[in-house]
Amino acid sequence: MNPLRILICSLFAFAGAAGAQTIGIVTTPAGSFSNSAGQAMAKVLVEKAKLRAIVQAQASTGFEEVESGSAEFNVSNSFDATFFASGTGEYQGQGKHPVMRYAGALIPYRVAMHVRADSGIRTIGDLKGKRVSSDFNAQKTIARIIEAHLANAGLGYNDVVKVPAPNVVRQAEDFMSGKVDVMFFALGSPQVKQANASISGGVRVLEVNTAPDAIKRVQAFLPGAYVIQVGPKPPVEGITQPTNLIAFDMALITNAKVSEDVVYRVVKAFHDNKADLASTFPPFNLFQPQNMAKPLGGVPFHPGATKYYREIGLMK
Repeated sequence: MNPLRILICSLFAFAGAAGAQTIGIVTTPAGSFSNSAGQAMAKVLVEKAKLRAIVQAQASTGFEEVESGSAEFNVSNSFDATFFASGTGEYQGQGKHPVMRYAGALIPYRVAMHVRADSGIRTIGDLKGKRVSSDFNAQKTIARIIEAHLANAGLGYNDVVKVPAPNVVRQAEDFMSGKVDVMFFALGSPQVKQANASISGGVRVLEVNTAPDAIKRVQAFLPGAYVIQVGPKPPVEGITQPTNLIAFDMALITNAKVSEDVVYRVVKAFHDNKADLASTFPPFNLFQPQNMAKPLGGVPFHPGATKYYREIGLMK
C-alpha cells in the first residue's frame, strides 16, 4: 500500500475513533492483572464495538467511580463486588449501593503466593514468622485474599510479621527488593513476570491445601472462591508441576444509569471476540464466553447484559 493511501486510511480510522462514544473502564494500578486485562478489553471495544474505551488505572477498587458515574465500568473480583453492593466485608457500615449492576463473568483470577525459587519456604504453613505484606489501605481486598491463603494453612496475620503496603503493585516491589518473603499476585501478571526475570532462579508458587475444612476457611474470606489446578503447560511463572491454587471470577461491573445499548455492545464484543482479547492478554485464553451469564450474588444484571444473554440463549 502506498504511503498516501496509508495516511488517508489512518485519518479515517482516527476520525471514526474520535467520533465514537467514550466510556471509562476502571482497573487497579498499571502492571496489575486487571489493568492488563482492561487494556485488552479497551482494544476490543475500540475495534469491534466502535466505542472509545479509556482505561483508568486507580490505586483503589474503582467502585466509587462507577457508582458516581465518572466511569462506566470496572473490573473486579466477584466477592469484592458483592461486598460493595451489599455494604458488607470491607464496606461494612457504608450501606448498600443499589445502583451497581453486573455485566458478566470474565476470566478466572488464578491467584497464588509466590516465593523465591531457592527459598526454604515450601508450604503456606511455612510462612509462620515470615515477613508478609499487610494493611493495603488503598486496596483492602488484597489483604483479605492474603489472609484467606494464610487461613488455608490455619494461620492468620498474627502469625506473621506484617509489612504494610498501600496496594498490590507496591507489595510486589517490596518482594523484589527483599523487604518481604512472599508475594501475592494473580498468575500471568506483568509483575510476576518481572519478579521471575529479575530474581536469580526465579519464583516458585506455594500450593494450597485442598482438604474440605481448609477450603471452607478460604471461602469464609472469599465467598465464591474455588480450587483450580494449574499445570506447567503452557508455561506459567512459578509452576513446574500440577499445582492446586485458589481462583475466583473477574466480574465486569457497571452502573444502572449506563445505557442499555452501551452495555449490550460491550458484552457482545467480549463474548464474540475471545481470540482478540487473548492476543493482547494471553490469560484471556481461559475466558469461557458461555459462562458470562453466571450469576453474581447480591448484584443484579444490567438490562443491557440481560438482553444480549437472552438473545444468544445464555439466560432464560
